[in-house]
Amino acid sequence: MNGLSVSELCCLFCCPPCPGRIAAKLAFLPPDPTYSLVPEPEPGPGGAGAAPSGPLRTSAATPGRWKIHLTERADFQYGQRELDTIEVFVTKSARANRIACMYVRCVPGARYGISPDSIILYGQSIGTVPTVDLASRYECAAVVLHSPLTSGMRVAFPDTKKTYCFDAFPNIEKVSKITSPVLIIHGTEDEVIDFSHGLALYERCPKAVEPLWVEGAGHNDIELYSQYLERLRRFISQELPSQRA
Repeated sequence: MNGLSVSELCCLFCCPPCPGRIAAKLAFLPPDPTYSLVPEPEPGPGGAGAAPSGPLRTSAATPGRWKIHLTERADFQYGQRELDTIEVFVTKSARANRIACMYVRCVPGARYGISPDSIILYGQSIGTVPTVDLASRYECAAVVLHSPLTSGMRVAFPDTKKTYCFDAFPNIEKVSKITSPVLIIHGTEDEVIDFSHGLALYERCPKAVEPLWVEGAGHNDIELYSQYLERLRRFISQELPSQRA
C-alpha cells in the first residue's frame, strides 16, 4: 500500500465529529494535568502578597515568575526542598502559543548559559517530535529518543508508506539531518507506538549508536528494566567522551 485509501482519508477528515477524530488520531491528547502554574505573589506595600490560585494565567501585573502547584492526583508529591530547585517560567512559541517550562537544578549553584556541546536532548513518545526537530537544526552533545514515532500518520495508519504534508510529526524525514550521536530506546511490546517505529528511525539515522531494544517492555514501563539505566550510563559516561577524544 503506497498511501491512504479514499475510505481512510474520508474516515480521517470527513466522519463527524471531525475535530475529535483528528485530535484522537494525530494530536495524541495527553491526560488531564496533575499540576498547575500560578504567578509568584506580588510584594505589597508591606512586602507581602498573595498568589491567585487556579490554572496557568498571565496579566499585566504578573512579573513573569511562577511556581508549580501539584494536585493530590500527582504521582510525585515533591517536598519543599525539591520545589525550591525548580524554576518555572512561561515562554511563547513562534506562533504565539504559551509554553510552560521548568528548569530543575540538579546540583546547588547550577548555572544558565550552558554551551550546546554540554546539552543532551531527551524526548519520550510524542516528546521526540520537538526533540528531533531541534536536533535536526542545532548540534548538541547527544540525543536520546525514548519510544519514538516515525510520524503521526504512521501511528494512526500503520500501512502508511510516505509522509504527508499535513503530518505534524514527521520524525522520519528529519532524523537523518541530526549530526549529534543518537541513542534510540524502544520496547519490543510497545502497545502505543509499535516497535517498528524505533527500528525505522534507527535505520534512517546516520549518527545512531547501538540502540536499546527492551525485550517485553511496553510504552510506559521501560524505566522499570535494569538495562535502561545501564545503557544510559554507558552512553553518557563512556561512549560520548570517547567520541569527543
